[in-house]
Amino acid sequence: MDPVIARTSHSHRTVLALLMSTLLLASCAACQPRSAASGALPIAETGTVGWSAEKLNEVGEYAEQIGSAAVLVLDDGKVVFSWGDAEKKHQCHSIRKPFLGALYGIYIERGMLGLDATLEELGIDDIPPSLTHEEKQATVRQLLQARSGVYHEAAAEAQGMIDARPPRGSHAPGTYYYYNNWDFNALGTIFTQETGENIFEAFKAEIAEPIGMQDFSLSDCSFVREPDKSEHPAYMFRMSTRDMARFGVLYQNLGALNNEQIVPSDWIRESTVSYSNESPEIDGYGYLWKVPAPDTGFNGAFYHTGLGVHLLLVWPEEHLVIVHRVDTDRECGMTESELRRLIDLLLGARLA
Repeated sequence: MDPVIARTSHSHRTVLALLMSTLLLASCAACQPRSAASGALPIAETGTVGWSAEKLNEVGEYAEQIGSAAVLVLDDGKVVFSWGDAEKKHQCHSIRKPFLGALYGIYIERGMLGLDATLEELGIDDIPPSLTHEEKQATVRQLLQARSGVYHEAAAEAQGMIDARPPRGSHAPGTYYYYNNWDFNALGTIFTQETGENIFEAFKAEIAEPIGMQDFSLSDCSFVREPDKSEHPAYMFRMSTRDMARFGVLYQNLGALNNEQIVPSDWIRESTVSYSNESPEIDGYGYLWKVPAPDTGFNGAFYHTGLGVHLLLVWPEEHLVIVHRVDTDRECGMTESELRRLIDLLLGARLA
């Protein structure tokens, strides 16, 4: 399950955000994909832009200790800390969800998707035991919020999600938050059905190419199908750390790059606030983004994790993007508490 971001006493700064032209691209005026050799990330000299070089060294040592694969930190769109291999592509796991969320924002603005369409209106069902009449009243908006009330089996579910899944029919649509792969996967089916677009090809054309992702390839994307559980496949992305950071900075800058609006700014605002606030100490959920609880001190931030140890954190008020990756193609023993400790160390390295 996704981790709750740890508390921090880090004081907020009030620096104006730079334009999206600083989005890791340096000399990417044409915003086309580049090779690693010609488009390597500009790395600011650590310790010269409000960060402690000594403490960042400690972050690197801790990352090595816990088995991280890569850590990338951007302050005002500039890389201030890069540890590990930022070019190597890793499975994104649940961070796939914000990628689809960005596409929803684009295609909703074009009038090709509607937030309040119901599953019944869209003709969405599943294998037996099929959806009930009540379950089919769930809307696209409620799926985005993980509040559909549909507790059918789903593809690519972690055991923790299976264990936490409520019984069928226990909650009406819109009344209860459950981090639900059925919702997320059905959103993929709806996207393809209503737009006629393949998710991965649309992501490449609408986002990866316009923001100059260097390493993104359709060959690294795949659908996970478990037809004995559900007819709705999971859409899996593999992505480099630096390309994931580009996506984070796109959101930090409200979807704009070089005076071009890639993702609608209103959609980013709407999708990164919580619609599920059970407690001031428990993180909420927006539209396919996690939102830190008010008591954590991460005011205005939003994030997503994958397997609890991959992390994309966007904190617009602090002009920060933090990406953490693990090589989950191999056995991974990292814990969520170790990831939280790493984030604490990173924030502690920033000078007041």
